[in-house]
Amino acid sequence: MAIEIEHKFLLANDDWRQWVSSSVTYKQGYLSSQATSSIRVRISNDKAWLNIKSATIGTQRHEYEYEIPLADANEILDTLCNKPLIEKTRHFVNNNGNTWEIDEFYGDNQGLIVAEIELSATAQVFEKPDWIGAEVTHDRRYYNNNLAVQPYSAWSTD
Repeated sequence: MAIEIEHKFLLANDDWRQWVSSSVTYKQGYLSSQATSSIRVRISNDKAWLNIKSATIGTQRHEYEYEIPLADANEILDTLCNKPLIEKTRHFVNNNGNTWEIDEFYGDNQGLIVAEIELSATAQVFEKPDWIGAEVTHDRRYYNNNLAVQPYSAWSTD
């Protein structure tokens, strides 16, 4: 069984940008997002994947991912996925032996930037760089499947 262990954070500042080692752009959409799981299609460059994740909120979730034909993924995104689609650039930053994935969103989620760190164990200790802000791992709003339903641009400013 595939288990994903990750923490999500907001960014305290833009200092992370000077440490980016590489970046990749994603376009993804959700076929289903229910109380128990989500099913998404993701494209990056000339590759595409079908992904199934448990809807557990927190640091540990079940995750399965399978490569699919690019033409199929484009058709699924265009015709079957809920809108809006998630568009983002993922930046990779190495810090003290860990890789941080920083998602910078576009489209209906423009302005949102979230940092994630994937761990090999729930009890794994990691150092937070100075540019890491508040943890939002337990806040459903920051999960991509929720951003596809309630985009950042629609959040209340109260």
